Amino acid sequence: MATLVEIRNVSKVYERGRQKVEVLHHVNLDIAEGDFLALMGPSGSGKTTLLNLIGGLDSPTDGSITIGGQRIDRLGEGALAKWRAANVGFVFQFYNLLPILSAQKNVELPLLLTHLSAAQRRKNAAIALELVGLADRASHKPTELSGGQQQRVAIARAIVSDPRFLVCDEPTGDLDRQSAEDVLGLLQMLNRDHGKTLIMVTHDPRAAEHARHTLHLDKGTLVEEQGLGIRD
Repeated sequence: MATLVEIRNVSKVYERGRQKVEVLHHVNLDIAEGDFLALMGPSGSGKTTLLNLIGGLDSPTDGSITIGGQRIDRLGEGALAKWRAANVGFVFQFYNLLPILSAQKNVELPLLLTHLSAAQRRKNAAIALELVGLADRASHKPTELSGGQQQRVAIARAIVSDPRFLVCDEPTGDLDRQSAEDVLGLLQMLNRDHGKTLIMVTHDPRAAEHARHTLHLDKGTLVEEQGLGIRD
């Protein structure tokens, strides 16, 4: 498989007053197109920071990040925002759905940044909701859906613009075990059947078992890689 993400000698330092805190320390990482990678590590290990750098939500202090042949660490804020909209789907722990909008309208939101007609936006959102098994919940608002259903709406929103890859930050952290299994099965399906590249931060070893392999971070450094069989 071709390499999608190339991270070279990346460090990230945050300043708190006069204090400097290094969250990532000279990280090197390649992620292949079509991979499903789980990032694990204790709180404060830098895994969410690394995820945010890959998703273009933050920039490294040092080093380079190349995605699909493009150096995203060199992009200005405006160009980076356009790159994110075209390439990245985001899935967060707490769904981030707008409570006043229906599932359909929530899924349509990323398409408002495109030149698609209203009819085409509705069609694409309907296809995404069908893919995540919620075509019959399109008119429901988030408060009328279970946690697992809300996360599936959030995944539909993440894939509706057909991004190149998905970044998932603790996507099952707020779900009961059965709902978590349903969401992880959906993510597996997107990877296996639709070729989506997924990068997932998780604290849960059972969630990580659904990925193709797992990387561990500790104090800002990659320390271990484990090959894991994919559970269908």
